[in-house]
Amino acid sequence: MSLVSLRVSQISRKDHPRLTMANYKYPQELRERATRLAVEARRDPDTRTGAINRIAEQTGVHKEALRTWVRKAEDAELPTEPVDAEARIRRLEKENRELRQSMEILRSATAFFAKAEFDRRLK
Repeated sequence: MSLVSLRVSQISRKDHPRLTMANYKYPQELRERATRLAVEARRDPDTRTGAINRIAEQTGVHKEALRTWVRKAEDAELPTEPVDAEARIRRLEKENRELRQSMEILRSATAFFAKAEFDRRLK
């Protein structure tokens, strides 16, 4: 009997440790979408209660599978939605420029007020 003719339930995990239920039962897109929805729902205090069960029912995913995916995503603190790397870099560079400008303004203001305080004490 070849490996191909075996049903997935007949293959032991020791023969194929990477073959788990989550790897063949749910498409990757569904896993990512359900995980993203659940993580976002758990972040909102109003929808946190029962989020995993509710989203599992909506997406047709078993609640324990979804709970495992959400736990892994939250533990890894990975972004749950795709982010364009170039757009993220541009946004961070812009934020960096703004922060540098703010720091320069604060330094100038500090120097100005320090000089004014020093001049006031001399008089």
